[in-house]
Amino acid sequence: MGKKRRGRERLVTCAGCGRSVPRDKAVSDTRRRSYSTDLRNDENVMYSDFVTVHYCVSCGKHRKIYEKKKKAAQRRRERGYGYGATKKK
Repeated sequence: MGKKRRGRERLVTCAGCGRSVPRDKAVSDTRRRSYSTDLRNDENVMYSDFVTVHYCVSCGKHRKIYEKKKKAAQRRRERGYGYGATKKK
């Protein structure tokens, strides 16, 4: 694909809104897709593959793929300090 740019990441298009986002900043989600001929006899052909879809940060949060703050708060509660933590005895 040509020469690499130093310090600049390639842009990808968000699947939700169409925004151009740097690849390292985008939220990637791998989904499994399966295709079938839907024939009820022996000639039924099944095919499945994995597709990587990229979202911007706002679309990733809206679709509940990217929940960084929520997971960090859960970890804080498990360790016993931070907001919403209960004291361990």
